[in-house]
Amino acid sequence: MEQSTVTNSRLGLSGLLSAVIPGLGQFVRGQRYRGVAILLGFLVMLATVVWYKNPLWYASPIAIWLWNVWDAASARQRSILLPVLFGLLAAYSIGWRVVGIDFSKADMNRARMIVRPMLRPDFIQERRERNTMWVPVQVPCAPEPPKAVREDGGKKATAIPDCGPVGETIIVSVSGMWPNTETNVVWQNPIGNSMMLGEGETSMLVLTTDENGSLTTAIRVPTTALVAAPDPTLPQLHRVYFDQYRPIGGYELSFIGNEVLKGALATVAMALIATVLAVLFAIPISFLAAHNLMSGNPVTYAIYVVVRTLLNILRSIESVIIAIVFVVIVGLGEFAGALALAVHSIAALAKLYSEVIEGIDPGPIEAIRSTGANWVQTVRYAVIPQIIPPFTAFTLYRWDINVRSATIIGFVGGGGIGFLIIELTRVNNMRGLSSVFIAIALVVVTLDYLSAKLRERLV
Repeated sequence: MEQSTVTNSRLGLSGLLSAVIPGLGQFVRGQRYRGVAILLGFLVMLATVVWYKNPLWYASPIAIWLWNVWDAASARQRSILLPVLFGLLAAYSIGWRVVGIDFSKADMNRARMIVRPMLRPDFIQERRERNTMWVPVQVPCAPEPPKAVREDGGKKATAIPDCGPVGETIIVSVSGMWPNTETNVVWQNPIGNSMMLGEGETSMLVLTTDENGSLTTAIRVPTTALVAAPDPTLPQLHRVYFDQYRPIGGYELSFIGNEVLKGALATVAMALIATVLAVLFAIPISFLAAHNLMSGNPVTYAIYVVVRTLLNILRSIESVIIAIVFVVIVGLGEFAGALALAVHSIAALAKLYSEVIEGIDPGPIEAIRSTGANWVQTVRYAVIPQIIPPFTAFTLYRWDINVRSATIIGFVGGGGIGFLIIELTRVNNMRGLSSVFIAIALVVVTLDYLSAKLRERLV
């Protein structure tokens, strides 16, 4: 009876302490991790509720506080499921508000305007014969720009003036083309990206030649003409194309289809180059980041700590952020994207490889070391034979990740099919965007299948 009274007194004291400071009662009873977790959880939830200033959400920290007192005053340890549920409900409510979910804002008419064109992907078209001519235009102007005149096969194209800054009006003319035929007038920058010259730069400028196959029109240097230029003040030669088409039977890739195919191939190439570069650097780094290989003496252990710290820092920075840095350094394009993917992949693969090395059977290592072998010999005969299969699996897995990441990197100027998505979205070309989505899905599914087959054979 007396012992029961003492026990009840202790439980009452624990409950009182937790009522004053959440988790203190549990901490005093010896449940230190539990007490600290309760205090931190309560403080985080209270701070979140105070920050967002909604009186209803105070119910969550109050409920956690009451549960904490009940738990401290109970003879047995209570399940933490209840306070976790309180916290998740409050977090979900706060998240709902932060995201600003409002289904009333949905515009079904606009949704139909977007979805309907996407049901007709712009990937193939009727096979056509092409008649083309182009004239060079320098942007911006050099002190003595080259003449904007070009003749080829009886066709002649000119531009007046010969150069100009972004937004400059230029009179372009062409002769010797097919008569009375619709002609697309397109701007192309030095790296081959085409830009529309129609209204608002969101539509194709289409004109019709006269009976002699000539036309003249005024255009403006596109606002995006220098987007891909490493130095916008450096004069470069751009081109104005005059393209004519007429059907000859059959089907072929459309202009957008060609761009999608080139973008998909560029994306795959970026991922391949980045993965190969990452493997070449990650393998030697992983041995320096393996605790079981580098803990033999203070010098190697210091190297281990430095390498692991650097890998953790690099892995914490998303490849998209790294791509922004490389775009500034090397300019827009696939090169910047491949470098960004490679840097992030080096950190990720080196970490995975090092964990594989740390998890290998220590028996062969100890046996080799007992013979007096040095570090290099230990790695050669005791480590490498055990790591080849998992290294192969992780490399193929990273290859899959890089293919997907290469698409996203294009959004910040890293080239590939992601850059094409931005361009098509900017001009509201939903049919082209649909073709891109289909191409991405096909590439990912195909590479997933191939990598799975490779893993089955190699691992």
